[in-house]
Amino acid sequence: MSRIYLSPPDVGADERAMLLDAFDSNWIAPLGPHVAAFEAEFAQFVGTEDAVALASGTAGLHLALVLLEVGTGDDVIVPTLTFASSAYVAAYVGARRCFVDSDEATWNLDPDLLEEELTERSTQGRLPAAVMAVDLYGQCADYDRIRAACAQYEVPLVEDAAEALGATYRGAAAGTLGAIGVYSFNGNKIITTSGGGMLVAENPKAATQARNLAAQAREPALHYEHTQIGYSYRLSNLLAAVGRAQLQSLPAKIDARRAIKARYHDGLGALPGVGFHPTAEFGEPNHWLTVATFGPEFGATPSEICAHLEHHDIEARPAWKPLHLQPVFAGAPVRGGRVAEEIFSGGVCLPSGSAMSGDDVDRVIAAVRELAPT
Repeated sequence: MSRIYLSPPDVGADERAMLLDAFDSNWIAPLGPHVAAFEAEFAQFVGTEDAVALASGTAGLHLALVLLEVGTGDDVIVPTLTFASSAYVAAYVGARRCFVDSDEATWNLDPDLLEEELTERSTQGRLPAAVMAVDLYGQCADYDRIRAACAQYEVPLVEDAAEALGATYRGAAAGTLGAIGVYSFNGNKIITTSGGGMLVAENPKAATQARNLAAQAREPALHYEHTQIGYSYRLSNLLAAVGRAQLQSLPAKIDARRAIKARYHDGLGALPGVGFHPTAEFGEPNHWLTVATFGPEFGATPSEICAHLEHHDIEARPAWKPLHLQPVFAGAPVRGGRVAEEIFSGGVCLPSGSAMSGDDVDRVIAAVRELAPT
């Protein structure tokens, strides 16, 4: 039997054809017709005026803070339950990371705790320079409440939609709910360009500025003229070609992952102590990863479950370790933390790749059930 990976790339003939077209055109550069087309098609898909193709989602988050003029001495509020790059970018600009717990209904940034944090900071005269919300595992945060809290204190909101392309919140596309939104096309995401990302902005001028910063901030002169610090963050034409083909198949990939999640629910949901990442009523997730939770009644920890699956040549991993528990962020302030810690203590990300067959999913289910109490 072949190995089952957590979330491998799902590519085929269309991606190959697009890539060869880009190669044959000799646009082997971080610009070209496929980059422009990918940006236009992506913007149309999510409903924005413009989109900026970048080398990674992390590059997009970094540019978001640069565009918002976050810098040394500032604070950035980040959910504690997320991948580390959400907080890394605050360090890139010299800002302090301040963590806030998840809510139980979505596992995303808790709006009540965010409001408490902003209210307390307002009375002390130390509001953050930005709030970052993360759409965890492909489900949007509760943006009505988060946006209201940010608007009350005039704090800009960045939406880290790295995992959530194709998800919606009350009909609006994930990534379009803050001042700036960022997506990832890393190899394990719902669509991939091998490595890459995209930035969209509420203000079209911000997208234009991001594109310039990502291209080394070169001024429009015959010689190389620079008036600000720039970055080498543009996506290559070759990878953009792959992204165009991937974007065309995104709805089918979402449908496939939704079906995989339903199969896991049917096969594991009745076992003692087993639960799943809850689906919020205010939107539709993209089902990027199916995350199951295993309570004490199940009798095996996430580490033991992952080791058992590895023995069966199946890749799995624990849920995100809260950032306030990460050694690199030791000493950073945190509001709450219990919910994120509980999710980490019991959560396991199960294989969810859109190319998985029903037999593959059943194989994972059978391996997990081997550990279930009898």
